[in-house]
Amino acid sequence: MINSDHANFPRASFIRRCGAIIYDSLLAVAVYMIAGAIGFGLFVGLTSSGVISMDGYEHIADVLHQTPLYKGIYQLWVVLCVVAFYALFWSRGGQTLGMRAWRLKVQHPNGQNLSFVTALARVVWSLAGIGNLFILINPDKQALQDKMTQSEVVVLSVEANQMRNWRGA
Repeated sequence: MINSDHANFPRASFIRRCGAIIYDSLLAVAVYMIAGAIGFGLFVGLTSSGVISMDGYEHIADVLHQTPLYKGIYQLWVVLCVVAFYALFWSRGGQTLGMRAWRLKVQHPNGQNLSFVTALARVVWSLAGIGNLFILINPDKQALQDKMTQSEVVVLSVEANQMRNWRGA
């Protein structure tokens, strides 16, 4: 969806992005913990039902953390949940909760929301937030993930941010 009203807002500074990153990292930790609990619960269920063998380990957690295949699958699950958290928020409305608090929105320069695939690419190119350091040497205030996905992070006016809250967009 193109929102031309948002096409002319200024790009976000490094400091403002860092503020949103701090908020969102707390949410990402919560997503990580919930995904971990769900993954561990599934692993316990598979072990209890005999689908996965204890292989001589005394505790289920030992089986999970000492078996490279199980540990790899578990870690992949948790990381994919955190990646999906960002990609869903960015593709559905252009804002995570931390971005909303700082009045930031990620979008294409014409105001169009990112597709889910573009949002996934943005997560990868952000390099766990390190891609934002590129802003410090780029006069256009674009991070590495902005350049690579042809997107931008803008600062919404108070009114535009409130309208997004009222409309649920």
